[in-house]
Amino acid sequence: MTPSASNEPPPPAEPGRAVQKHPRAVRWMHWVNFPLLAVMIWSGLRIYWADDVYRIGWGGWTLFAFFPDGFYEVLDLNRHLARGMAYHYFFGWLFTINGILYVGYTVVSGEWRHLCPDRHALRDAWHTALHDLHLRKTPPPQGRYNAAQRLTYVGIIIMGAGSVLTGLAIYKPTQLAWLVTLLGGYTFARTIHFVLTLLYVAFFVVHLAQVVRAGWSNFWGMVMGYERLKPDEAAGLADSDTEPPEAP
Repeated sequence: MTPSASNEPPPPAEPGRAVQKHPRAVRWMHWVNFPLLAVMIWSGLRIYWADDVYRIGWGGWTLFAFFPDGFYEVLDLNRHLARGMAYHYFFGWLFTINGILYVGYTVVSGEWRHLCPDRHALRDAWHTALHDLHLRKTPPPQGRYNAAQRLTYVGIIIMGAGSVLTGLAIYKPTQLAWLVTLLGGYTFARTIHFVLTLLYVAFFVVHLAQVVRAGWSNFWGMVMGYERLKPDEAAGLADSDTEPPEAP
């Protein structure tokens, strides 16, 4: 007796095969979040200009101040405090809503299974870095996201929550005194808020560099929802991650 078709294993992923990469909801929220976060950083720098207290140094010696006067002048960030606050508070709520919708969607749809790191994530992320630097020939396990991407994207979600909470503490320190206390005080909350902004900028730079490095197919996956597999991706992609592409 021959086995039924339902018991046959799914065909392996093949190079050049179009596979689903990102669901429509994830793509929409990604492209909405990108300009929102850019506006938040831009308007936040306009607010920071009024009280730019952070620097790298020791005692009275300063190696680098965040930021030099020329930085504000070139980017037209100085003398726009009121406008910066208006933009920051308005787009901050849109950023928060988009983040809540994204987290809610990943939970309800089950996308969190592709996103959450497993117990081998740190090891596999290290192997991914070595492979990207051409110091390791064998590609690491590759699902919809590799281990480095999973750690990074979950980290961005945590950073987003941190930005919202510290931002609220800075915005309403009297009304939300309990939150200010929970975050270690107003000064510490503001410092964390500033550090998170620097991390967003670093993420932007690395993320764009990785997109360019990965090529057009990877970018197309975030635009249309599917991409065509490269040979090394086909070899490491799990069968559960090779759904047919959805309609854009």
